[in-house]
Amino acid sequence: MVDIAGRRIGTGEPVYVIAEIGLNHNGDIELAKRLIDVAADAGAQAVKFQKRTPAISTPEHMKSVMRETPWGTMTYLDYRYRVEFDREQYIEIGDYATLRGLAWFASPWDEPSVDFLEDINVVAYKVASASVTDIGLLRAMGATGKPVILSTGMSTIEQIDTAVETLGTDNLILLHATSTYPLPPEEANLRMISTLQQRYAGVPVGYSGHETGLQISLAAVTLGAVAVERHITLDRAMWGSDHAASLEPTGLEHLVRDIRIIEEAMGDGVKRIFPGEEAPLAKLRRVVA
Repeated sequence: MVDIAGRRIGTGEPVYVIAEIGLNHNGDIELAKRLIDVAADAGAQAVKFQKRTPAISTPEHMKSVMRETPWGTMTYLDYRYRVEFDREQYIEIGDYATLRGLAWFASPWDEPSVDFLEDINVVAYKVASASVTDIGLLRAMGATGKPVILSTGMSTIEQIDTAVETLGTDNLILLHATSTYPLPPEEANLRMISTLQQRYAGVPVGYSGHETGLQISLAAVTLGAVAVERHITLDRAMWGSDHAASLEPTGLEHLVRDIRIIEEAMGDGVKRIFPGEEAPLAKLRRVVA
């Protein structure tokens, strides 16, 4: 069981819903706030952002690649700087999320970003799938003593083993993920949820989804996912790399609603005659045992 800002995450607890804003705010503080509102109104428990030091976290071979953006043609490195929030902006959106009743945290993509997030006192850390093999970054997050959520996309089981060994299991949550955007059903591999549960006994296991609909995420809940993370957007047609694989406001609202229905419907596995069955039993059963 892991506690994030007073919410317990694990078997027997309500599914922890993380609305991944990521970079879908496109560097716009007001858009970020609107997405926080979407998450809060839908009933999510947390919002998540991404934090980079672009000069460090941008792969060398990508820095000078030209990209068309809403702000004109620029290098990929310049684009990364364009969509980053500074300290004051993070404090503003963090305070706004807190006022809306949400926990908030981020995926740091480099070690200075961990220091940045520690300075503004995030409640947890998320390891992006792309960072599973960044041992220095994992150690920096683990050293904070705060809960760490580890996504497992684009990784081998041996790489996940190493990441788990580096982070330790005391305050860790694993998320099964496949990092295809958007995710086709044949790559979802939801049985990995059970594999992770068995391999890392005692570590809560959830699901981070990049599909376009709700079905796969809901199926993950029936398979025992204790947390569900989905990207959110105001409009999937917006400019940006993650919007197409994100949920729009109504989609997130329906996801949370259906997760809560599934939780209630799962029951305890003990066969009994329910009160609602008594009248049909009296009416329809001919032979009484």
